[in-house]
Amino acid sequence: MAAAIEAERLVKVFSGGVRALDGVSFTVERGTVLGLLGPNGAGKTTCVRVLTTTLVPDAGTAAVHGHDVVTAARQVRESIGLAGQYAAVDENLTGRENLRMIGQLMHIGRRDATRIADELLERFTLTDAADRPARTYSGGMRRRLDIAAALVHRPPVLFLDEPTTGLDPSSRNAVWTLIEELVGLGTTVLLTTQYLEEADRLADRIVVVDRGTVIAEGTAAELKSSLGQTVLDLRFPSPEDAERAHSVLARRPLGAPTRDGTVVSTGIEGGPHEVLEILRSLEEAGVRASTMAVREPSLDDVFLDLTGHRTFADEEKEQR
Repeated sequence: MAAAIEAERLVKVFSGGVRALDGVSFTVERGTVLGLLGPNGAGKTTCVRVLTTTLVPDAGTAAVHGHDVVTAARQVRESIGLAGQYAAVDENLTGRENLRMIGQLMHIGRRDATRIADELLERFTLTDAADRPARTYSGGMRRRLDIAAALVHRPPVLFLDEPTTGLDPSSRNAVWTLIEELVGLGTTVLLTTQYLEEADRLADRIVVVDRGTVIAEGTAAELKSSLGQTVLDLRFPSPEDAERAHSVLARRPLGAPTRDGTVVSTGIEGGPHEVLEILRSLEEAGVRASTMAVREPSLDDVFLDLTGHRTFADEEKEQR
């Protein structure tokens, strides 16, 4: 059986020669979640627009649910649901009216559209607000309604383009639970996100993209294990001290330390003795850490190691 989504060497070039996609390839098996992870401008949304037929690729091929996105665009659109980071519902209609209207636009009979709307409102815990205008909904409620709208025609493949951006932690967790329930029922999901915790929790496999290319792919565990068994975080009094420490640690055989402000992180494999050796080498270079911590690697470490910078979502979190 063919994969639910197949992308092969996709290229998309915009005006000015900007290569939003530069040979992107990946597959998504049926009934699984693929996390498409990357910073702003990495090409995630462009990739979704190609796969959902709103953009035509300049090169490469792609198929969704067995249908080519260029030559069988209508069949692709009939097979997918799409929900993005900005709610696509009509704010002046009630939640129930929004879902009924979408059902009728999808050529579902009035009676069936009403039944499906009621089922989705219950599943997404929106029954109590079903007859209120969508403009009165909270951000989390509107996002749930948007995902419900993408499911009116019961698509086998669902595209979620940064669906929890801007939501509070409680609303984000509610959306995550809904996604898990959908996958449990057999839906295939392609999820673009900047939230590393989101990818870690939901994705069966993760594809990391940056500047229009795939720079890593695997399960969360595989990507984390690529950095070594443990990570040593060292915080320094100033960015200048951190930069000097980074230069010292870059000479180690393990190499490739990362620096984030005043924190330098490096992989370690030798336990406490190796930590002592690192601290001793820093002392000899005239730089001393103010605090340190040893922990298991995270997707944050993977992302920073691969791209050299943090996600927008992490920067947003730091500014709160």
